[in-house]
Amino acid sequence: MTDDQLLRYSRHLMLDEIGIEGQQRLLDARVLVIGAGGLGSPVALYLASAGVGHITLVDHDSVSLTNLQRQIAHDMASLNRAKVASAARRMLALNPDIFVRPIEQRADEALLDAELPRVDVVVDCCDNFATRQLVNAACVRHGKPLVSGAAIGFDGQVSVYDPRQGGPCYACLFAPSSGHEDVVCATMGVFAPLVGIIGCTQAAEVLKLLIPTGQPLLGQLLMLDARQMAWSRIALQRDPHCEVCGSESAP
Repeated sequence: MTDDQLLRYSRHLMLDEIGIEGQQRLLDARVLVIGAGGLGSPVALYLASAGVGHITLVDHDSVSLTNLQRQIAHDMASLNRAKVASAARRMLALNPDIFVRPIEQRADEALLDAELPRVDVVVDCCDNFATRQLVNAACVRHGKPLVSGAAIGFDGQVSVYDPRQGGPCYACLFAPSSGHEDVVCATMGVFAPLVGIIGCTQAAEVLKLLIPTGQPLLGQLLMLDARQMAWSRIALQRDPHCEVCGSESAP
């Protein structure tokens, strides 16, 4: 680490659970973030400020005025620009020492299969059920930990799925064939700080996995009712008949 890095990350270095060794792991880490909107904004900014060395952002969308109520990686100067370009600009303004790779494309199976072998952790910050299922299936195929978040209205949730640990995957909880219909911000609305709270929680889980330290939310679904600011959690079990990770789904 350079002298400037020692100063920049000094508050991390003071923590026994991180120190120089843990910070160096962050600097060497590679993270894939799917979605650069409400959840992706705080995730991207905190991973950048914390010193995660290589961050790939994937999003096909551009910035609109309705996004600015909650998507803090973007501003008025970003209107009509690609979200990944806008977010990358803000991340590099925070920390010019990291490498940010923006991919202006919808996450599909081919892209995920190309990108996952290169990264240590995947963060799902997307806003639709189909993409979440694609991301989860790719993480199971490639044996990559997945930090998943969702937020709508006043309700949010976060969990960590790690196929290397043999626990449940996202599809154990929400089966791909369940006929789930997306509830979107455009029709239901979302409380602006909610995505910040959930996104920051996702960022914390990513850093804990990379350092590693603490107890990640493996096999647990952490839920927030922001109306009451009440957190609850439930234990998740692996479904042996899961369409993605169950024994019957193996080739």
